[in-house]
Amino acid sequence: MENCIFCKIANKEIPSNLVYEDEYTVAFNDLNPQAPVHILVIPKAHYASLNETDDKETLAALLNAVKEVTKKLGITDYRTVINTGKAAGQEVFHIHLHILSGRPLNWPPG
Repeated sequence: MENCIFCKIANKEIPSNLVYEDEYTVAFNDLNPQAPVHILVIPKAHYASLNETDDKETLAALLNAVKEVTKKLGITDYRTVINTGKAAGQEVFHIHLHILSGRPLNWPPG
């Protein structure tokens, strides 16, 4: 998608410090971290949200990327979040998973 910032990151049109990359996904540090470790995992293909794809290969690749990132960084305790839709807190409409770690993650947040 032409004006999607995450597409531009995935296509390397915008510089970012990639933590991980494979055929289907890229992962990078969130610019507005909500925890000491806050990494975003996105597919290279554009899907606005979880509701917009039935592509099982991409969905599996996203979860695999979470496992690879946490393994690479030695993270064993973490939270993975997918916000779907504006009312759920999705701000960038390109599906992405948040990996949060580095502090106690109580629920509800606070």
